Amino acid sequence: MKRQKPKYKQIIDAAVRVIAENGYHSSQVAKIAKEAGVADGTIYLYFKNKEDILVSVFKEKMGQFIDRIQKKIEQQANASDKLYAMIKTHFEQLSEDYQLAVVAQLELRQSKKDLRLQINQVLKQYLNIIDQIIEEGKTEHLFKKDLSLPLVRQMIFGTLDETVTTWVMQERSYDLLKLTDDVHQLIVHGIRQP
Repeated sequence: MKRQKPKYKQIIDAAVRVIAENGYHSSQVAKIAKEAGVADGTIYLYFKNKEDILVSVFKEKMGQFIDRIQKKIEQQANASDKLYAMIKTHFEQLSEDYQLAVVAQLELRQSKKDLRLQINQVLKQYLNIIDQIIEEGKTEHLFKKDLSLPLVRQMIFGTLDETVTTWVMQERSYDLLKLTDDVHQLIVHGIRQP
């Protein structure tokens, strides 16, 4: 499988660095190949084109992102704690890899509609985690029973997404992780069972 070959990972990591530095539209395949330390033609053994690289970057990195979040929330006792762990891990992962944050928050949004649709398919796995936490919170009587799941999902994801986007746009001028408690409290206060 191509994804398990070392050069695949080299190219993915190089693509994140090149796209973060140059923007997606100015990131030629040759630049990515040079950064990865491979010949231009090698890229085409793994990817169809530059768009395929971008989607693959998102699939690969989001897969790792989701796995890490799943592991963290599995260790928590209740839905509120799981939500906290999810928020913290979300912020943590992007704080640790600023270049990935730039690509995820800025560059992916500038892609064509068909690319965004492919990316949204991958994102569904993450949104499902939010849904599971909310449903669990309802069952545990921690969260309001009459919550609109699509609305709450959008509110939670939108809050995390916009918080990280602002952090990226302000070039890491503050500690993203320090916002975890406030963001968690803000969300939980809105959905908590009275």
